[in-house]
Amino acid sequence: MNHFNKLVGLTLLLGLFLSCGNKPNPEKEKAYQEAASVLTADESFYPIIDEELFYFQKHTLDSITPLYINEQDAVAKLMKLETWLAFTTRDFTAKERQNLIDRKYLPRAIPVAYDGLAIIVNNTNPDSCITIKDFARILKGEVSKWSDIYPQNKLGEIDVVFDNPLSSTVRWCVDSILGGQQFSAKNIGAVKTSAAVIDYVENHTNALGIIGSNWLNDKRDTTNVTFKKNISVMGVSKMDSAKSYNSWKPYQYYLYNGNYPLRRTIYALLNDPRPNGIPTGFAHFVQLPKGQMIILRSGLLPRTANMNVRDVIVRRE
Repeated sequence: MNHFNKLVGLTLLLGLFLSCGNKPNPEKEKAYQEAASVLTADESFYPIIDEELFYFQKHTLDSITPLYINEQDAVAKLMKLETWLAFTTRDFTAKERQNLIDRKYLPRAIPVAYDGLAIIVNNTNPDSCITIKDFARILKGEVSKWSDIYPQNKLGEIDVVFDNPLSSTVRWCVDSILGGQQFSAKNIGAVKTSAAVIDYVENHTNALGIIGSNWLNDKRDTTNVTFKKNISVMGVSKMDSAKSYNSWKPYQYYLYNGNYPLRRTIYALLNDPRPNGIPTGFAHFVQLPKGQMIILRSGLLPRTANMNVRDVIVRRE
């Protein structure tokens, strides 16, 4: 009898400890839900993320609000646990990943698509091709006039414009074009958004803009082989001399076969501690065939979708 009483007492005591351990924490739940209600993304991904969210919320009835900011702030909010999901053009750094692991999280970087960094100029610019080498020379300040690259070009100073000083576009150029060196050219500026870059280039004959290629597509063209007609997209060459036959524009096929040299990977940086959380659900939706098809229709290169290559005829107006 005494042994039975001790066993019952031990069972009750263990049950008490377990129930205390599973007691809901309202403050932690509130913090989780607040972070789960929003995702962050580099502003340059606005067109594609908005379309992905439209279909995701239509099919799942789940709700998550996008916050389009610069890439640096998007990742900062993820590290501060103000969101569980950020869309960027880079993986976690080793320091960021270890920081989250030390806090008992499981950060994941999910490649979802590829885009091209597009170089755009005014429609009056007579030159349509540029080399990687000359692009780097512009960013370094080694050349400042269009005639320094193209002797017959009379447009004067090269007016370089980016979307945002802290954007993925700026960081990618610093890392991948300049090998980590900061811009040294005096004629480089930034507006606020990718749309503003397009407007600026359209209205300044000597401008050179750098934006993500998902802002370029002419929505009237379902084949994704024509770009907006209010600006010109430059062909980019890996060679020392840029010609029409060795320069490529950020069409899907040239992203696919590697001809276009300014290709970037788009990542979903996920730190959702719940496997059934809405941020996790949306990140996985973008990976699924429906989400990948949306990426394909946008003009970007999906990570996993099946692709068909076919010849098309483009009529010039």
